[in-house]
Amino acid sequence: MARTLGTRVSAFALRQPTDIVKTERSSMNWKGVWKNQYGSIVEITDDADNRISGSFRTALADSGFHGQEIPVLGVHRGDCISFAGGGKTAVGDAVVSYTGLLRDGKMETLWFVVADAAIKAGGEGQPAKIEKLNWWRSMSTSADTFQRS
Repeated sequence: MARTLGTRVSAFALRQPTDIVKTERSSMNWKGVWKNQYGSIVEITDDADNRISGSFRTALADSGFHGQEIPVLGVHRGDCISFAGGGKTAVGDAVVSYTGLLRDGKMETLWFVVADAAIKAGGEGQPAKIEKLNWWRSMSTSADTFQRS
């Protein structure tokens, strides 16, 4: 079994670039305003040279980024895209990153937010204070679908 697998890998490794079918389409135009299912906006102002730049504005009042326009930078290749940005929240610094694909005219993404602190109370009725988070508590993730607005 190992010998067969090794032969297959070797045969693949010897293939010439001309043997590989090119499937890349013409460059995707990512520029424009994209709105997700919650009303948050990503505005991509530049997509030259496989790079992304623009801004992000959340529509969610409970987000630490609410009321801010966060600059974003990223990359794209074909139908794949990734961009990130960061800002100051009421309790500390945070960054957000989106990575996804264009499918059926929609930007389907997974996101991560990393926040370095949270407001915590020692117990019921105790005053809350800002505390730094352990790395494994500092992350949240979910999925968003953006459509051109």
